[in-house]
Amino acid sequence: MEINATYTSFVAVGDSFTEGMSDALPDGSYRGWADLLAARLAARTPGFRYANLAVRGKLIGQILDEQTGPAAATGADLVTLVGGLNDVLRPKCDVDRVCALLEEAAGRLAKECGQLVLMRSPGRQGPVLERFRPRMEQLFAHIDALAVQHGAIVVDLFSSRALADPRMWAEDRLHLNTAGHERVAEAVWQALGFPAESDWDAPLPAFVPPGWAARRTSDVRFARQHLVPWIGRRLTGRSSGDGRAPKRPDLLPYEDVRQRED
Repeated sequence: MEINATYTSFVAVGDSFTEGMSDALPDGSYRGWADLLAARLAARTPGFRYANLAVRGKLIGQILDEQTGPAAATGADLVTLVGGLNDVLRPKCDVDRVCALLEEAAGRLAKECGQLVLMRSPGRQGPVLERFRPRMEQLFAHIDALAVQHGAIVVDLFSSRALADPRMWAEDRLHLNTAGHERVAEAVWQALGFPAESDWDAPLPAFVPPGWAARRTSDVRFARQHLVPWIGRRLTGRSSGDGRAPKRPDLLPYEDVRQRED
C-alpha cells in the first residue's frame, strides 16, 4: 500500500455507525469516525471534498438502493461501505441474502470510485454479541472475500479487544461513544497507510465493575430509554432512520460543509 497517498474526495456509505451515533456534539448532532477522518484528510489536501450519505437504522438493501447510486456518481477517490449489521442483528435474517446485497453494493462503488474500504464492525462484549457471533463471522468472511475481489482495504474492528470493552459504547449499548469513534478514525487512518498518531487498539485501564445496585439502575435506565423503544420499532416495522435525510448528501469542499453546519 502506498504510504501518504493523496485523497482529494471521500464519500461515506452506511448506517448509524457511519452517521456517527453516538458521538454527540453540543448542538445535539452527531460527528463520528467518518467526520473525524475527513477532517484529518482535509488538513492534508486543499480543496478536499466530503459527503456522508449514511443514515441510522438502514438495512443493507436500503443502503444499496438509496446510497450506492449517489455515492458511485461522485467518483470519489475514497469510499467507505459499512452495512449489514442491522440485518444480522434481527431475529430472522437470511445471511446469504445480506452477503449478496453487500456484494452488489461493493461492486457498484468499486467500479466508479477509487479506494474502497470495508470493515469488520466492532462488537460490544456481552450476551448479544455471543448470540449473533456466527452470523457476524459469516458476514465478515464474505467481506474479506469482497476485499480480495475488488482490491479493497478491510479494517478489522471486530478483533479489537479495546473496542469490545463496554466503556467504548454509549448508554444504548448499540453505538460507540466519542472515545470509540476516535479509535475507529485512527484505525482507518492507519489502514490507509498514514503514519500512526496513536495506538487505536491500546488496552483500557483495568476495569472495576460497579456494584449490584448501580448495575441494576443502569439496566433499568437502558431498558426504559433504549430497549423498549427499539422493540416498539421492530414490532411496528418502523426504523429510527425513517424520513431522515443524510447529514452531508453532497460532495462539497470540507470547509464549506463546516460553514453550512455552523
